[in-house]
Parts: sequence; structure tokens; C-alpha cells
Amino acid sequence: MPTPSRNLSQSISGKNEKATKSVAGSGVPKGWPLEVTYIRAPTYSKALSTDLNAPNSIGSTSTLSSTISLPLGPSQVVRIGAIWDPSHPANGQHGLFAVRHLAPDTLILPYLGFVHGKEDADPNSDYDLSLDRDLGIGVDATKFGNEARFINDYRGVSPAGPNAEFREMWVDTGNGKSEKIMGVYVLSAGRSGKRSKGIAKSEEILVSYGKGFWSERRKDQE
Repeated sequence: MPTPSRNLSQSISGKNEKATKSVAGSGVPKGWPLEVTYIRAPTYSKALSTDLNAPNSIGSTSTLSSTISLPLGPSQVVRIGAIWDPSHPANGQHGLFAVRHLAPDTLILPYLGFVHGKEDADPNSDYDLSLDRDLGIGVDATKFGNEARFINDYRGVSPAGPNAEFREMWVDTGNGKSEKIMGVYVLSAGRSGKRSKGIAKSEEILVSYGKGFWSERRKDQE
């Protein structure tokens, strides 16, 4: 993987301005909470000293074909839906559902939010996803985010397990550079092909938050 190399302070203001303009200039997904800012590009902490912009993975512009461009508006393949099922752990809240069939290994959408370091991480956030463990960088969708923030954990919902997962991905930032973010992908079919059907239309998109997430929450409740 590429190593982050430049100072973020050089590009923070331009990226934040771009994200703000995109929010002001178009709509948000149906069901979006008013207290959360909908974004189409990551926002960055001013405290970060490391840039996630770097040359692509093998240092050749030819590999930029494997990167993507961020969506210009709300996702066309998912919807935010209210959950009214007493047996669901998120009953009375919301989840994310497929608008159409999603094949195995399909990129569903990026996980966007506030990119931060250890010094300004929120230990109580339920929306913070690790972006680079070695550098202590995470992306928190508590106050800024996109539809991906509504994805629920599979536990207590699907006995078969999750149908999606978080993967590192790269987005084209121009000038032959790409930036690492996290994306939500449909799980692979697997060697046995048992997940070859992917995610069906109207099915809830579910990931694994990891055992660590739930053990920390149990500690908070004790």
C-alpha cells in the first residue's frame, strides 16, 4: 500500500469548500437527519499532520483505472429506511436497504465522514471507522457523513451473517494522485459460491462491526 506523504494542511481548505458547496447545491437522501451534514467528499480535521493523498499503489498513473470518482449526489442503489420490527436491535431507528439487486463484490458506496487523528477522536462515537491503524486515523460519520452511516451490524438480524463488508479503496483526486478511503462492498461469493446471489432488492445491507465494538459498548453500560 502507498504511504501517506504530504501535509494535510495544504489541501484541507479546498476539500472542505468543495464538500460544502456540493451540500448547498443539491438535495440529500430521503430520510436524512437534519442534525447531520450530508457530504460527498471527506472532511478533514485541522489537527491532522499527515495527508492521505499519495501516489497510487505502484507509483504509476496507469493504475488510476482501478480507482473511482466519488458520487456527485445521493446514491441510486440504496435507500435509508425506518425499522419497525421489535426483534431487530435497531427497532425504532433506521437501516440501509438495497434499491436493486447487488452482485457479489459490487462497490455499494464509500463510507464518508470526518477524517481525524487520535487527538480529536470521539471515544463515544458509534460511527467511527478505522482508516489507518498504524497512523491512528479514523473516519467518523457522527456529524458529517453519507448513507453508509446507516448500515447496521448483522448480529441479531441475520443468522446467516453479514452480506457486506468494509474494504480499503482509492478515489481519484486528480493530477495522477489517489486517496485511500473506506468503501462498503457486497461480500464475495466465496469458494463454495454460497453467497453468489449477492444482496437482493429491498434487502437490508448488514456488516460486522467486530467483536471489539460490542465489548466496548458492554463496558460503557457496566
